[in-house]
Amino acid sequence: MKPKSKVLIIAGSDSSGGAGIQADIKTVTSLGSYAMSAVTAVTVQNTTGVKSVIPIPSNEIKKQIEFSAFDIKPDAIKIGMLHSKEVVEKVILSLKNIKVKKIIVDPVMVAKGGTKLIDDNAIVMMKKKLFKIATLVTPNIPETEILTGVKIRNKYDMILAGNKLIQYGAQNVLIKGGHLKTPSVEDIFISKSDYKIFKSSRYKTKNTHGTGCTLSTAITTFFSCGKSIMKACDLGIKYVNSAIKTNPKFGKGHGPINHLNSMHVIKKFK
Repeated sequence: MKPKSKVLIIAGSDSSGGAGIQADIKTVTSLGSYAMSAVTAVTVQNTTGVKSVIPIPSNEIKKQIEFSAFDIKPDAIKIGMLHSKEVVEKVILSLKNIKVKKIIVDPVMVAKGGTKLIDDNAIVMMKKKLFKIATLVTPNIPETEILTGVKIRNKYDMILAGNKLIQYGAQNVLIKGGHLKTPSVEDIFISKSDYKIFKSSRYKTKNTHGTGCTLSTAITTFFSCGKSIMKACDLGIKYVNSAIKTNPKFGKGHGPINHLNSMHVIKKFK
């Protein structure tokens, strides 16, 4: 089977394989596209937590992005963990140099176990400059609260916070609602003129490691194949929901989801 598109992933490595660049590559490949990568940090972790984070120098990250993209130009780019202001600046410069328009930013800030993965100056730089060149920003609720200062208790707070992110310059925002204690999961897509609520089943499981990384990458992959950004969000959410439902129950802590569920997802979701 010939790959349907080419996706460049800029993110940190997860040695357990459940999140980060490992989860991203699995997602892109499972959905039938070609994955390239620029590693921003190496983490030592498993399903029980993060033991250490080793940053990659910002110049080396820039070289990875440009050396790959000038040879095989990506149709879309997913950006995950960017740990410092210097890294954010270098990534922005690289994006301007390689001239790819479809960019999804997942502002990874805290690992599932609570370890902080980004410094405060990097957060400021993301808000001031990176969001302005992104087609879509995909924060979860804790990340949205950090970015906007809005305390989120319900979907109305999510919409308020989403509009605040639009004011920062983001074209579109998808706030992931999994952290709210609601019967179903409500993810909310917000643009400058509209919003849409995506409802999904909530499964009683602790095995949700890497759901945020996987969702943003699935959206990027569908978007790279020509789907509209709204449709890409819809398909990405369905893919992740199915991956949670069929999770393999690996590990002693927050286990990974099942990226291979796409073998029937591709046929099911049109």
